[in-house]
Amino acid sequence: MHPRIATFVSFTLLATTSTYSQQAALDSGVERLGASGWRAPQETSATAGERPRYTADARNSTVSESPVTPTTEASSPVAGLRATRAQVTKGSGTLPNEHGQVWREYDISPYSLRIQNSSHPEQGIVDWILRETGYEAWHSTPVGLLSADERVLRVYHTPQMQAVVADIVDRFVNSLAENHGFGLRIITIQNPNWRTRALPLMTPIPVQSPGVQGWMMAKEDAALLMADLKRRTDYREHNPPHQMVRNGESLVVSSMKARSYTKGIVRTDQTWPGYQPELGQLDEGFSLEFSPLLALDTKTVDAVVKVRLAQVEKMLSVKLEVPSTIAPNQRAECQVPQMTMVQLHERFRWPTDQVLLLSMGVVATPGPSKPNLLTDALPLPKNPPRADALLFVESRGPVTANLPSGASPTLTTSRIDQTYHGRY
Repeated sequence: MHPRIATFVSFTLLATTSTYSQQAALDSGVERLGASGWRAPQETSATAGERPRYTADARNSTVSESPVTPTTEASSPVAGLRATRAQVTKGSGTLPNEHGQVWREYDISPYSLRIQNSSHPEQGIVDWILRETGYEAWHSTPVGLLSADERVLRVYHTPQMQAVVADIVDRFVNSLAENHGFGLRIITIQNPNWRTRALPLMTPIPVQSPGVQGWMMAKEDAALLMADLKRRTDYREHNPPHQMVRNGESLVVSSMKARSYTKGIVRTDQTWPGYQPELGQLDEGFSLEFSPLLALDTKTVDAVVKVRLAQVEKMLSVKLEVPSTIAPNQRAECQVPQMTMVQLHERFRWPTDQVLLLSMGVVATPGPSKPNLLTDALPLPKNPPRADALLFVESRGPVTANLPSGASPTLTTSRIDQTYHGRY
């Protein structure tokens, strides 16, 4: 026999014998363990590829597996993949203080007891601490803790961070500022040329949001500007003139209205005509959230202003083909909204003896425009209304009487009980 043929035959016989030996070992309940030899597996009824079950010791870095790890892991990588879990230990049982962290408990009951229209008044203090210190300061190094209920605020952090927290808490519980009120006025002017006469009276302040401008002005000059704006025919006010909010509280002024439209279709082969309209909903109008906080000496104020304006310019119709056995050329109509949206979320600081004025620019009007008998009767193309939206914020000083809510059928005011991720 030729030498190469003899070598091939010998190699084939050797491979066949090895395969038969391995199969016989598996059939007899013996598991091959790499190159170290053979061992008998534990008695189990689990099938190959079953994921091992972890006992309670797995959280203490001890893994107890049952049944035995299947032997197909090497030959079948996909079937042998397992999800990895984090190792969890009990730790040392004490809070880390490598950076000098200390534990402090602050009494916030002087503030929380006077807040009657919120189920969680302590949330306002937590929100301001996160705005001042940053959200990441409590979820990174050094280890920190921030927790509050209606009576006590508990903080574990460095002495430097404790000083910042103490300043925020003092501003909330300060008796000099507990009845301090701020007045809000939301108006629109169709033509932004009001700046021509008002610009010498105003001092500009930096604003980060694109298209938004801010100014400070004396209260006397603000009163003159407001009187001048009221004489204009394009002047319109969108909230009660006595809208106010107390120091340390939050207020939402909203005129959002729901608007329904057909955003698509849903197939229904069992019923005629074979589809159903899928309805959607949009919120149209404006929403203002205002949260002021006075300094300890009550000479300056920090305020977070969130404004959202949304307007549906028009609905674009789209024809969808929905063929059926009865009507092969059947079509359905859906709508795609064309919207204009403006958002502002910023923090401002100014002296309490001055008025803050913010202009959102020429944007969608917060509410429906005034009716015009002449233009409304003519079949002319009408563009969505636009106007320069202005917000006046004025410190009114101590207010002993009950602040009017100013609610109306088209306007709602309320306290905020929810918080949202990303707001800080």
